[in-house]
Amino acid sequence: MAFVGGDLYLLVWITTLFTVSQGARYDHPAQYRYPFIKPASSFSPPPSSDTWHAQTGGVDSYDYIIVGGGTAGCPLATTLSQNYTVLLLERGGTPFANANVSFMQNFHIALADTSETSASQMFISTDGVFNSRARVLGGGTSINAGFYTRASARYIRRVGWDAKLVNESYPWVENQIVHKPELTRWQRAVRDGMVEAGISPFNGFTYDHLYGTKVGGTIFDRFGRRHTAAELLSSANPEKLNVLVHATVQKIVFDTSGKKPRANGVIFKDEKGKTHRAILSKRAESEVIVSSGAIGSPQLLLISGIGPKADLEKLNISVVLDNEFVGKNMSDNPLNTIFVPINETVKPSLIQTVGITKLGVYIEASSGFGQSTDSIHCDHGIASAEIGQLSTIPPKQRTHEAILEYRRRKRNLPIETFKGGFILEKIAKPLSKGHISLMNTNINDNPAITFNYFSHPADLAKCVDGIRIVEKILESTHFTNYTQLDKEAVEKLINMSVHANVNLIPKHTNDTKSLEQFCKDTVITIWHYHGGCHVGKVVSSDYKVLGVDGLRVIDGSTFDDSPGTNPQATVMMLGRYMGVKILRERLGKEA
Repeated sequence: MAFVGGDLYLLVWITTLFTVSQGARYDHPAQYRYPFIKPASSFSPPPSSDTWHAQTGGVDSYDYIIVGGGTAGCPLATTLSQNYTVLLLERGGTPFANANVSFMQNFHIALADTSETSASQMFISTDGVFNSRARVLGGGTSINAGFYTRASARYIRRVGWDAKLVNESYPWVENQIVHKPELTRWQRAVRDGMVEAGISPFNGFTYDHLYGTKVGGTIFDRFGRRHTAAELLSSANPEKLNVLVHATVQKIVFDTSGKKPRANGVIFKDEKGKTHRAILSKRAESEVIVSSGAIGSPQLLLISGIGPKADLEKLNISVVLDNEFVGKNMSDNPLNTIFVPINETVKPSLIQTVGITKLGVYIEASSGFGQSTDSIHCDHGIASAEIGQLSTIPPKQRTHEAILEYRRRKRNLPIETFKGGFILEKIAKPLSKGHISLMNTNINDNPAITFNYFSHPADLAKCVDGIRIVEKILESTHFTNYTQLDKEAVEKLINMSVHANVNLIPKHTNDTKSLEQFCKDTVITIWHYHGGCHVGKVVSSDYKVLGVDGLRVIDGSTFDDSPGTNPQATVMMLGRYMGVKILRERLGKEA
């Protein structure tokens, strides 16, 4: 997610402002861009006879079954298919015929779409923060803000990756789908304001993670068209790769007759609700690889019987392996934003420039997505500010009449109210930890998710430092020359942000001079949540699930920290990196 495939932000703001378009149709011919992509209902199950299951191969068994065609899963499947048969199962549709996904100007609509065929699946953490998961081929790269930047060299050393292979894997991604952005006037003003505020030096355009201000890459081309991880599948071996969309894996299947449980396949449902079983070949190195993101991967392990024994037994799940760490120590990088109104039309832009500070915060910016009459006058259902604005009202008083009153007031707002942009402040390396737990055994339902934002005092201190940096940017000469705001407007902007409908956390609007309270009241997500299947706790350093055979997890759920300012580059790199490592090891054994 992670969405990772990552760079998503300000869901409630988006869903407050924009019209909702329906998800892509199942039957649109353009959605199957590559011949190996098919609907899940086309799957031909293997015969059920004992002789079949004794076979060592066959067209309907696979060397690798990858669960999740997302940010890591697509480059991983592409790489493994060079030498071995791969079945890639994605619960969502494809991004190719979905205008909500394909074009930057529709970025907000994909997130606001709460239909069952939407590319995004909304959830609300128990903290009261709106959030979202990708549900589409390409994962988070299909619905994020597109910013592309690498992890730091220090991060790569700390996690123990092979630096040479890392530096070969990043360009493999970049040469196919990454572009240099054309900075908008808003982005240039924020860039220059950051340098003036002391986030220096200016490092120009670079993918590298360097202290100071820089312009990073983007997966949007100069025409505003998105290029997702799904396009990396174009490099696959079409003879060895099968991709099924609308294939929702229900559980991993294990052979428990040996000394250790061994994954030998998965059960999945197609778009018509029919159940299928996909099986691995009998070759010793064949594996199920889970790449379902920081929410989906621990959720699938738990439903499949790997997790805390007591929790599993409460839901009558047969315990395959007792592991208390599955779904634990999850983090989400807290985000706080300040909206800056401007008395002119602002060109839409997503993340293009970033400030990397030594105080443990990152500064980013977006602009121009609120400027249409339809955006103001529409109704967005459960994810909208019609619900979010009621966070200041006790639950029993959140009446239908109160919702109608808010809608009426919103319709009376002038369009000028929504002209402007956001400056975003994100906490790097949060120390506050959370967890997920199953509510039931339905894989389609979100588990209960808690991030415990700002429960660690160091995170709150970083946020205060970050807001003070944003204040300096707002007061900088470069920025005020563009916005024409006087320096006295800064406190007014902070006060306005406190009143914004960004989450379901009760507001303290009488305490806006306390930046600590501002951070707590206005926290949202930038969709960079991670953890839940940590290395050393759930998986080994080569991402094999501890205590079982034939099973790996390769995605952002294995991270203890979100890499770089925005993680999608490193999650895609990891898919390629691990694909190459697995090939080298397996081919070496078979030589």
